[in-house]
Amino acid sequence: MRLVLYTGKGGTGKTVSSCASALKCAEHGHETLIISADPAHTLSDAFAQNIGDEVTHVHDHLDALQIDPVNEMSKQYEQLLSYMASLFSSRGIDETLAYEIAMLPGMTQLFSMLKIEEISQQGTYDVVVLDMMASGEALRYLYFPKLIGSLNKRLMNLTGLFSGIARIFEPIAKIPAPTSAILKIEFELVERLERLANIIKDHETTSIRLVANPDSFSIENAKRALMSANLYGINVDMAIINKIMPQVKEAFFANWADFQEGKVIEAEANFYPLPVKKLRLFETELKGVDMLERYGEELFGSEDPAKIFYHGEPFGFESIDDSFNMKVKVPFTEKDDFDIERFGDQLTIKVKNDVGSLVNIVPLPAATMGMKLSKAKLQGDELNILFEKAV
Repeated sequence: MRLVLYTGKGGTGKTVSSCASALKCAEHGHETLIISADPAHTLSDAFAQNIGDEVTHVHDHLDALQIDPVNEMSKQYEQLLSYMASLFSSRGIDETLAYEIAMLPGMTQLFSMLKIEEISQQGTYDVVVLDMMASGEALRYLYFPKLIGSLNKRLMNLTGLFSGIARIFEPIAKIPAPTSAILKIEFELVERLERLANIIKDHETTSIRLVANPDSFSIENAKRALMSANLYGINVDMAIINKIMPQVKEAFFANWADFQEGKVIEAEANFYPLPVKKLRLFETELKGVDMLERYGEELFGSEDPAKIFYHGEPFGFESIDDSFNMKVKVPFTEKDDFDIERFGDQLTIKVKNDVGSLVNIVPLPAATMGMKLSKAKLQGDELNILFEKAV
């Protein structure tokens, strides 16, 4: 099964990109499923038909599914959620609030993605396209399953011991001990999380595609998503710059078009060496199968959206003793063509070109906190930047 994840800041057009890609995959003969967990029920709007939490056939070779992550968790893990809530409630937290707290940050995204694991097990579809929630933090939860899975699997070997101790101290501490049913549910959940992590980290199976508009806010959001994906070992194979205004004579719109043109050039350098697809601002709302097909044709032409458009890592990371080496793919041609400077959690790389200079602001990983920028060296199209702990 091929898995394609679309992410981007809200309003960039990632839902339209997801739906158009799914339609195009179906056009190429792939049995395709488009999934969304957006509470706004965006798939119904995009396809102009009612799509809910049951698989709906929307076109030849194409089904759609609108997930309600809270309902998904309630249906499959009500016992676990109730137990977590009882833990908080036992500490004096109001029961209603305890249930809200039990839905930990990222849980809704996590349970939305567990649907992917379920569908993968069924083997019904060739391609699954996921329209991710509009959050710059969404990619963090893609690695969360692997982290939780690894930790819990080690602890599971001691569940009998912990369960016994919990029951001994339950009357004293007033903390409910997990039942054997709860432990079984947790173990099964951990296994599902690990399978999901393996799917997402398999570069031959999964790709993330970044969707941005030609403006600073959404491009910065997409750059952070790219950094996160590389940190977590997830393949990103494309960036899409969407809603580019055409050149017109009227001064107000001409100024906007000129501004966007500069941002597109900047984005191509920022996302290097990823392929960057550029999509115009359409003259009408992109709603319904016909408009989505038009969009998909401009986005992919005769190409199959299910193919992997790029293999590689625009960012690389290596920890050595008290230092941290960061590798950035850069479209430089000469060693003297750039200046580099650090400002807090960002790295500013100024690239000289024929008409002046282009500034690329690279978000830094948390591992560089407390470290100083030591040196930078260009090797081919890769900039090696060394950070060392401040003495």
